[in-house]
Amino acid sequence: MDVVLSPLQLLPATIAGVLYALRANALGGTPRAVPAARQASFYGGIALIVVTLTMTGRISDELFAAHMAEHLLIGDIGTLLLVLGLTGPVLAPVLRIKAFDRLRVLAHPAVAFPLWAVDLYAWHVPALHEAAVRHAGIHALQHTSFVLFGANMWMALFGPLPKPAWFGNLARLIYIIAVRLTGAVLGNVLVFGGQVFYPVYAAGERAHGISAAGDQNAAGAIMMIEGSFLTLGLFAWLFARAAREGEERQALLDLADARGVELSEARAARAVAAGRGAELRRRIEGAKIVDSPQ
Repeated sequence: MDVVLSPLQLLPATIAGVLYALRANALGGTPRAVPAARQASFYGGIALIVVTLTMTGRISDELFAAHMAEHLLIGDIGTLLLVLGLTGPVLAPVLRIKAFDRLRVLAHPAVAFPLWAVDLYAWHVPALHEAAVRHAGIHALQHTSFVLFGANMWMALFGPLPKPAWFGNLARLIYIIAVRLTGAVLGNVLVFGGQVFYPVYAAGERAHGISAAGDQNAAGAIMMIEGSFLTLGLFAWLFARAAREGEERQALLDLADARGVELSEARAARAVAAGRGAELRRRIEGAKIVDSPQ
């Protein structure tokens, strides 16, 4: 397998890794230090993206199935690891820049999902996809957009930015299903479309002894299988999150009742959903909370 080093594609990952390391180091030893697990996740995402882009070599230009696997690794799994590594303090310097702070609207679930979906489908339009295979600059743009829009899509679920009040566990479940169905529809089109959409791979398919239809079917199958496993993992996370939130909410209500502090179930639920259960617990323990009528 050839190793290909493409500065156009590797430079953004390198810069992101260096900036993250500098910020994590600056926060080290403070109450806002980045947990080791989150750092491992971010660096793991960077490593996965870099290794994928270098080790897939030229085979991703020769076979559609290999190209699909490459895109899923960098745009789906790699970006998920990146987002899981982010915290509010890590992003704080970026958000202080007005131009970037205004971009946080892009991570709103109602915006992030359609942007990701449009990007995914646009790059599978035959003309754009084949242009990316033929031209290094367009290929780098394709990979960059997969990473940016993929990370933005995950930010709506896992990112440290505030979430809209309506984006509770049921809405998150619908979001996950929508994301996976969007990918599944494309995968099914590739498998059952009845025609070869990307003749640009013809020479590579002949060299590897694979038919064009077989290569395209394999690409679609890879997309659907990866999506299925990832969806199962996301469902498990969501159900575990719902159970944990239920326990934390009840613990807060019991503590407030024992301390004689007025606390509505709705307020406890809002605090837990926003990740501020510990803060609310401290306020209850200090008997400084006054709950407004709902």
